[in-house]
Amino acid sequence: MSKDLSVPPETPKEDGRPKWDNKFQYILSCIGFAVGLGNVWRFPYLCQIHGGGAFLIPYFIALLFEGIPLLHLELALGQCLRKGSIGAWNTISPYLGGVGVASWVVSVLVSLYYNTVLTWVMWYFINSFQEPLPWSVCPLNENRTGLNEECHESTPVNYFWYRKTLNITPDVTESGTLQWWLILCLATCWAIVYLCTIRGIETTGKAIYVTAIFPYLVLTTFLIHGLTLPGATDGLAYLFTPNLNTLKNPRVWLDAATQIFFSLSLAFGGLIAFSSYNPTKNDCEKDAVTVAIVNSMTSLYASIPVFSVLGFKATTGYWDCLDRNIISVINEFDLPEESIMRENYTVWINFLNSSYPEKIAGLKLKRCDLQEFLDQSVSGTGLAFIVFTQAIILMPGSQAWAILFFIMLFSLGLSSMFGNIEGVFTPLLELQIVSKSMPKELISGIICLISFLIALCFTLGSGSYWIDIFDSYAGSLPLLVIAFFEVIGVAYVYKIKRFSKDVKWMTGRKLNLYWHITWRFISPLLLLIVFVAFVVLQIQKPPSYAAWNPKYEGFPMKEEKVYPPWVVSICVLLAVLPGVCIPLVALFHLIKRMRRCKDPRFLPPQVFSCQGANSNFSHPKE
Repeated sequence: MSKDLSVPPETPKEDGRPKWDNKFQYILSCIGFAVGLGNVWRFPYLCQIHGGGAFLIPYFIALLFEGIPLLHLELALGQCLRKGSIGAWNTISPYLGGVGVASWVVSVLVSLYYNTVLTWVMWYFINSFQEPLPWSVCPLNENRTGLNEECHESTPVNYFWYRKTLNITPDVTESGTLQWWLILCLATCWAIVYLCTIRGIETTGKAIYVTAIFPYLVLTTFLIHGLTLPGATDGLAYLFTPNLNTLKNPRVWLDAATQIFFSLSLAFGGLIAFSSYNPTKNDCEKDAVTVAIVNSMTSLYASIPVFSVLGFKATTGYWDCLDRNIISVINEFDLPEESIMRENYTVWINFLNSSYPEKIAGLKLKRCDLQEFLDQSVSGTGLAFIVFTQAIILMPGSQAWAILFFIMLFSLGLSSMFGNIEGVFTPLLELQIVSKSMPKELISGIICLISFLIALCFTLGSGSYWIDIFDSYAGSLPLLVIAFFEVIGVAYVYKIKRFSKDVKWMTGRKLNLYWHITWRFISPLLLLIVFVAFVVLQIQKPPSYAAWNPKYEGFPMKEEKVYPPWVVSICVLLAVLPGVCIPLVALFHLIKRMRRCKDPRFLPPQVFSCQGANSNFSHPKE
């Protein structure tokens, strides 16, 4: 850039584009979008199964070389071009327009099922006001002569989740019926999303102050209470004690890379949309580092109360196991009450086993090991709706803790939904698919209504199976493909040198070597490795699922089933559909260009500069 050219002015205010009220509102929105349910129910689980504190080593390496660079790239791109995902990539090069379309498709698919998860949270929240909590006791059977058989054979917590909430079918091919209670909760959730996104960031920006900050208050409350519970220190010791041998397992590194990627909500298009409402003169580099660090620290912070409670649950289960054995031994040997206590149980069992081995063997005492109770790892809905709800029952004032817990989950999910909807809403406005005369309120209403009608399929008896399918295929593999083309598009199509000048123009600082190396080499290479590893793991065994079937001989264990061919075809379609948009759009523009090349007046598309897009200023050609 020649020295005689003055710094181009910021985008004029009369462009009519909405703006954030302040910088804090924007940062909160990005954090709210990035920090979601996975921070509470996925990250602690990965720490637990992958060597405790040792998992943090690959996790922070992935954050440094994959998460932060990609986050900075998306925030800088949206801020530079002041467009949503589709508009931004079309501006850089028409051949990359498919990257934005793919992000839009993923945002649509994820929004459909993500709000259904909030539906379940709302249903539990409503039921948390009952005394006793409905998942704490088994109901009577139809004849009222005993307990419900399905509940008695499993647990009240499992019964309430699988039968009273989902009314789940024993097979994915059996659709079942629509559950009216879930339909009402689903309609309420979409109504809340509509009210919060009715005018884009003008309304979500206000709601985010509550939905992004409130979960931290609840987590802190759970942290203080959790640390006072018996067994909390055992849970925390189990979580953070490092087992460095696990680092030899490639799966640990793969899970760390994918967790960072999905946790930051990269490649959805929501972050590009959020940053597009910034003034062009803003330190996007600092924003990216801030959001990434807050997101990771939140995962660590959330792990402490989660495993304090899980440690409490494990200890309670261990004590119950000991108490049942103690009662059996006292009755068998006619010993005085309180002669055998938890503290001297092992001494007594060793003595009696050496003196009366046949009698002890005949009692068929259960093996009580605290470590085994701590090893019962679970993530996702299993952690939130089964393990954690069971632990809440054991707490004094269980109703209040249940209400707080589900409000926190709803707030976390709702702030993530804002980003998903923004990833859908912004491109539709910019592409002028709908008339400019149509009010934003009507557009938002149509989007939410159509989404609600489609999402009704998730309220069927088989709905939870399909949510697992959407989450595993639509919300995973396509994001890796999109992110790969994003970083390749910037580094090798738009060119790093040009992009560096744009970032310097926005932030006032020259990009250091770290950004150049990660964008050019490390990030695309990591994404490629993760993608290949992900695909290899998927094809090593047929896609399967765990079915809740009361007639299964191993019940209450879940029955492992293989997806039928037509369901596998849908899985493949969900995984491939967004990514296919990238070559298809490029091919469309190539054919269009070849046809128009015959016209002597035709000018080939130019690769635009961010500065040029904002102020009719472009860099000299490289």
